[in-house]
Amino acid sequence: MIMSDSYILVIDGVTKKFGGLVANNKVSFNMKRGEILGLIGPNGAGKTTLFNVITGVYKPDEGRVVFKGRDISGKPPHVIARMGIAKTHQIVKPFNDMTVIENAMVGALFGKRAGKITMTEARRIAHQSLELVGLVEKEEEFASKLTLHEKKMLELARALSAEPELLLLDEVLAGLNPREIEESLKIIRKAKEERDLSIIMIEHVMHAVMNIAERIVVLHYGWKIAEGTPEEIANNAKVITAYLGDPRFALRFVKRRGGDEEDATT
Repeated sequence: MIMSDSYILVIDGVTKKFGGLVANNKVSFNMKRGEILGLIGPNGAGKTTLFNVITGVYKPDEGRVVFKGRDISGKPPHVIARMGIAKTHQIVKPFNDMTVIENAMVGALFGKRAGKITMTEARRIAHQSLELVGLVEKEEEFASKLTLHEKKMLELARALSAEPELLLLDEVLAGLNPREIEESLKIIRKAKEERDLSIIMIEHVMHAVMNIAERIVVLHYGWKIAEGTPEEIANNAKVITAYLGDPRFALRFVKRRGGDEEDATT
């Protein structure tokens, strides 16, 4: 595994087992700074498990996770969050009895500057994050009042408020309609540019991930079976067999990269 200052994240032979089930099997890849990396594969492929290994929820049985040149394997989640990694949840988990801005403040209070930030500063950061995701007008409403799309954007705002350098998005587009997907992709791109983020996206909305990701890693039964550009992945025989089914489906959207934003979500 090559180590370089250009890599913000190195996954080096990571294996995670649950009894006899091997959820991640010697997974390795590098991630460049400022990159949007797609992580795809069938249900049960080990994608969310890998996110949980990166964020310290699980300790790898083998291998290493290296963030900004430091081995963070097995460090507790709160330590990893303070180092600059934040994650959204696959199933949205707002604090329903708290306001929208209070939810976003949680990210600031327990993120990169945990223990070193005032409530006033946390509120300012939360407000900025809500402004970025389009929820600033609802910041005093209870989170329970939000739609699914709004709750997903709140989840994103909470993660952004932690002031991460690496953002892990776990199916942030799932359950959204085409218009909401289009809006979400614009917000993710804007967040990347304004916050100088590196982003890994787990996503089953194939036309979206093919449109936004610069590279894609494919997992299948815990193994990494492919890595490359969206075009390379769409033409990869192993990926077609394991996941895509028909390469024309993926290629249809790959060809639109850099084109009309609306086409990317139809």
